Amino acid sequence: MHHRTLGTQGLTASAIGYGSMGLTMAYGPGDEEAGIAAIRRAHDLGVTFFDTAELYGFGTGSNEILVGKAVKDFRDEVVLATKFGFDLSDLSQGFGGLNSRPDNIRKVADNSLRYLGVDQIDVFYQHRVDPDVPIEEVAGTVSELIDAGKVKYFGLSEAGPETIRKAHAVQPVSVLQTEYSLFEREVEQLFPLLQELGIGFVPYSPLGRGFITGTAKPAGQYDATDMRNSDPRWQPGNFEKNVDAVDRLGKLASAKGITVSQLALAWLLAQGDQIVPIPGTRSAARMEENARAADVALTEADLAAIREILPNGGFGARYAEEHAPNWV
Repeated sequence: MHHRTLGTQGLTASAIGYGSMGLTMAYGPGDEEAGIAAIRRAHDLGVTFFDTAELYGFGTGSNEILVGKAVKDFRDEVVLATKFGFDLSDLSQGFGGLNSRPDNIRKVADNSLRYLGVDQIDVFYQHRVDPDVPIEEVAGTVSELIDAGKVKYFGLSEAGPETIRKAHAVQPVSVLQTEYSLFEREVEQLFPLLQELGIGFVPYSPLGRGFITGTAKPAGQYDATDMRNSDPRWQPGNFEKNVDAVDRLGKLASAKGITVSQLALAWLLAQGDQIVPIPGTRSAARMEENARAADVALTEADLAAIREILPNGGFGARYAEEHAPNWV
């Protein structure tokens, strides 16, 4: 597994990372033992970048605790990233409110350190931009945590150009995390800015929430807690077009002796040297498949064939309108 540099502050990570959200939320009931096995297999394969968040445990720390337990024997060999920024104080009303006030950032940092069982958070992301708190105040608070040794690098998630510039001026941003895949291309408009400022990029949902694995089922056929039941790309009309696109990608992949997932991850790696995707899985076998994508080289002919199949991304929005991030 080769490594890549993310940003200009010294952060390096394996070319393929691991996203832990699906271990405890969004994709039906989890399996702690399987999740731990997948994370440990990732480490065996050379993966060094593991992503979690306060949100993924709904304020209980369950996801961070699981990740911390899985990596405890090799913690010094890996990069642990977690996130703050949601208001999880009253889950009876559901989550979705934001809270990036300095006191909450400090509280989440201390909680995450305890849940992960570590002395320092390697990457601390603002999970979503909070319009009620100036980003300069957020960046300044994270800068204080860096000075205190509790955090090593600062990251943003789903942030727009104005926010990125303002934050970077206060505390250099090492990485931006935003959805990016063969199905989702909108973030490409930010790539010139990231290059200008020397900021790395971490695509989440790099396999289109599992659609680009060739295993997608129509909405309504997943567990009731699975977000894909309401995902626009799984709805009638969009679903059939996306299945056709993945079938065509699969034929291209088969001709190269790889899987469609490996093709999709290799495509992401080919978009820039400061890109590290973080596919998530509960399967050690799937983790092996994802990790091997780092060794796949795509030719210009391959990239042209992919463009012909999906010139502008998949069919359907990535979120229902009320949940779509607003970049500023």
